[in-house]
Amino acid sequence: MSAPIEVRVRLTFPEPLVREPVLARLARRFEVEPDIRRANVEEDQGWIVCELVGTAGALEAALDWLRGEGVGVDLLGDLLES
Repeated sequence: MSAPIEVRVRLTFPEPLVREPVLARLARRFEVEPDIRRANVEEDQGWIVCELVGTAGALEAALDWLRGEGVGVDLLGDLLES
């Protein structure tokens, strides 16, 4: 089994996704744990800086899924071993 790793990301949400439970769906679907560090959510847009912890495969699939859902994904540094 792969060891968990951690990646820090900035997620940007367009207006249609601001009120959607995207991180809850992400955690259930991909066995990835999000840890929110900073956020700003308004009526028409929002962003979250968070650390995601999971296996490399789960993280890659989760980030691909977020992009496919319309969430902007920016990596904020190197992968960190937990």
